[in-house]
Amino acid sequence: MPSEAAARAWRRPALAFWFDSLQGRFTLAMLGGLLVVQLLVNLLWYRQTEQRTRHQAELAAHHVATGVLGALRALRELPVAYRPLVIEQLRTMGGTRFLVFLNKAQVPIQGLAGLPLARSVEAIVLRELRAQLAPATQLSVTLASPQGLKVGPGGALLAELPDSWVDPSLLSSERPAPFLVVQAETEPGQWIYLTSAMPDPYFLEQLEFFTWQRLAPQLMTLGLALVLTLIAARTLTRPLRGLSRAAALVGRRTAPKPLLVSGTSEVRRAIQAFNEMQERIRRYLSDRERLFASISHDLRTPITRLRLRSELLDDTAVQDEFHEDLDELDMMVKTALQIVKDTDIHENRVPVRIDLVLQKMVRDARMAGQHIELNDRPLTVFGKPLALKRALGNLLDNAMFYGNGAGQNKAELSMCEGEPGSPEEGQVLLTVRDHGPGVPESALTQLGQPYTRLDHGTRLREDGLGLGLSIVRDIVADHQGSMSFRNHPLGGFEVRLALPSRAN
Repeated sequence: MPSEAAARAWRRPALAFWFDSLQGRFTLAMLGGLLVVQLLVNLLWYRQTEQRTRHQAELAAHHVATGVLGALRALRELPVAYRPLVIEQLRTMGGTRFLVFLNKAQVPIQGLAGLPLARSVEAIVLRELRAQLAPATQLSVTLASPQGLKVGPGGALLAELPDSWVDPSLLSSERPAPFLVVQAETEPGQWIYLTSAMPDPYFLEQLEFFTWQRLAPQLMTLGLALVLTLIAARTLTRPLRGLSRAAALVGRRTAPKPLLVSGTSEVRRAIQAFNEMQERIRRYLSDRERLFASISHDLRTPITRLRLRSELLDDTAVQDEFHEDLDELDMMVKTALQIVKDTDIHENRVPVRIDLVLQKMVRDARMAGQHIELNDRPLTVFGKPLALKRALGNLLDNAMFYGNGAGQNKAELSMCEGEPGSPEEGQVLLTVRDHGPGVPESALTQLGQPYTRLDHGTRLREDGLGLGLSIVRDIVADHQGSMSFRNHPLGGFEVRLALPSRAN
């Protein structure tokens, strides 16, 4: 099993390279086109070769049939007693085209199987012989392999004959040439057996489509084309790889250098456009950073004045509340610039009494005339105080502003601990519920996306940037917590947070 898993793991990158990368697709397209061209060229060549070979084979069959007719007529004109003597003299002296044997019966011959051209040659020779010989003459014409070819009823083989009778190269086991065997009954019980190679002994091999001699050059061409295509594709896509790496660095607070403009005209234009876009983004971020730095600096002066004026208050409790609010405002001003620079508020994670944080938020909201019910318990959350307060404040603001249904503007806050043994064990569960019209079921999946607004909120306030639930989601995710929301069965909308109660 491990070997199968390793094989699958190896195949996935290989398949991804060939079918998902630009290099792989370009290479496949080039090789595919070359294969199609080679296939069409081979088919055209095969068609032309087939026609030429068939025509040449028909001419050779006519020529062989003429020779067989001449030999048969010459032998039939000889007295029966002289025929063996003449045949023996021809074998001894040489010069005969056919191997001729006199047999008392027809020799069974196994023809070449599965070769239409061989059947066509046999038919032509047989047709010509029947046209010239007596109608009652028994004939058989067979194109057979010389290996195991019998020349007599007793089982004598062609390969056992003397080398002077037949060219040994035609009997080679590595490349045997087919022999045409003609048998004719001249008199009852008297058969003439003639066998010879065709004028072109290897004419059938010309129709073999898949041969090593033919495939080897084409495979070498494909291999060379594959190497050259991969090199060309790699050269063409190298600027794109640099472009993708540079694009991945955008937004990571790094200052990548402008890319070298190289490659084809299309790639050069893309790199040039990317360099211009990168420069615009850099200027925008620099301008935004300076703007926030100026705002943060300008806000410090009124905060300092308010702190000095709060010292003149006689009521110590009110003075402490002023100091607490000013400290929080000062922290928000300090972190504003950090948000722009690092996209994160640098806070240390500490144990936070979340019930005390909610009590203060509820007390401030009630002072503003808002109706919030709090069901709190002394529970501790491990996290960033300011970030948690920002997330909870966002949820409370949404509940009070968008949840005014049936003439009542009320929100409910509750908290509890996760049950032991449940997936929420070790977490603090916070629930914020309003009594508004709720959220359409079709819109629930969109609430966590940035700048999401609902028709109900748009009617209440035309301006705005959305519910801010994406910010809450990011803060909760940064604390390794979870957020869920639903329409409450008794009416209204409910958001539930699960936050860790200890360090993970």
